[in-house]
Amino acid sequence: MSTNTTSSTDSSTPSTGSSAAPSTGPSTGSSADPSTGSSAASVTASRAAAPEAGARPARLIHNEATTEIPVHLLFRDDPAPAPVPLRPAVVARRQGPGERPGERPATRRPGSARPRPVPSVDPELKERPARVLPGAAGVAAGLCGVAGCAATSWWAGLVPPLAAQALGLPAYAGAGLGPAQWAAYAAAGVLGMFGFGGLARGRTGRAWVLGLFGRYRGTVRRTGLMWVNPLLLRRRVDVRLRHWRSEPMPAADGNGVALRAVTLVVWRVRDTVKATLGVEDHETYLRECVEAALARVPVEPLGTVRSSAGVAGDTLTRLVAADAAPVGLEVFSVRPVRVEYAPEVAAAMHRRRIAALDAAQRASVLTSVVDSVEDTVTRLTMRGLVELDDYERKVLVKDLTVAFCAGRGDTGA
Repeated sequence: MSTNTTSSTDSSTPSTGSSAAPSTGPSTGSSADPSTGSSAASVTASRAAAPEAGARPARLIHNEATTEIPVHLLFRDDPAPAPVPLRPAVVARRQGPGERPGERPATRRPGSARPRPVPSVDPELKERPARVLPGAAGVAAGLCGVAGCAATSWWAGLVPPLAAQALGLPAYAGAGLGPAQWAAYAAAGVLGMFGFGGLARGRTGRAWVLGLFGRYRGTVRRTGLMWVNPLLLRRRVDVRLRHWRSEPMPAADGNGVALRAVTLVVWRVRDTVKATLGVEDHETYLRECVEAALARVPVEPLGTVRSSAGVAGDTLTRLVAADAAPVGLEVFSVRPVRVEYAPEVAAAMHRRRIAALDAAQRASVLTSVVDSVEDTVTRLTMRGLVELDDYERKVLVKDLTVAFCAGRGDTGA
């Protein structure tokens, strides 16, 4: 009876796979002969071979942006999960609005940062020497005009007899003031005015920028007496080496604390035409350049960091010189001569600085005391003056520390 049951079970195992397991359990438990045990072993072998023979459905999590993740890696509920073959990782992208299927999105290439624009002026503004004459020519022309006016007066008979006798002029009745006499007066007057009106004196360190009806006509850097066309407009420019002490300007240190800085700028006008005609006021332009440079360069209060003042001065000089060069200004140095905290943060920063100095002083005193105690204890023990155990050493160090600290405090007071 039991043999028939086992054969039926063996015949049904290949067809049902793992589904025959429940029916095998009761029959195996009820039979006790060796034939029943062999049938149970065959059922167990078939059950172990079932996961390998049959295709177990893989439980996966699909992600469009990463890859396929097996569920058993997240929830390990199976004692020995079957290996699941994974396809190559494919990174997908969600289609954006307005894109056609299969169309690649337009990517923006990272462009390089645009350089800061450099100020420039009219390229036609180039300094060139103006045409002038020596002062002797102007004096001669003026004297000729005066002489012409005197001759015309004698010709018109306007010279008094006493003056004529004093000058040794021959007696002449005079033709009166006619059109010819008026024309001679006009010509002599214009010559005298041009001769004396064009006289100019050039000084060392001064120059004139000449213009005629709004057009640049040249620059005069000569010294001494000269004659310049009186119709030309003259603009005096100081080309000497100059220094300018600025008013307190807003600045900031490396931590962004508001400061007020006073700078000393050493500069001069290198190109007179660019400095005069390139900008409205070159001194105001220089002041604005210094203020802009102070906003970009961190400065430190004088006395805090020794090397920071030199570094800040070199950086300020380089920036201001680069900004002022296109307008004909040559900057030699920009040095902060006074740096102080802004009024709104001055009180707080003063307290903070005092606290930092106090902490530094305390650290210095403590270091000095520790070194003195260590030196004293080392000398006593090395020379064999005293023999100390650990407790006595601690007591001696404590007493020496208190004594040295008290002595430092009395001296400092």
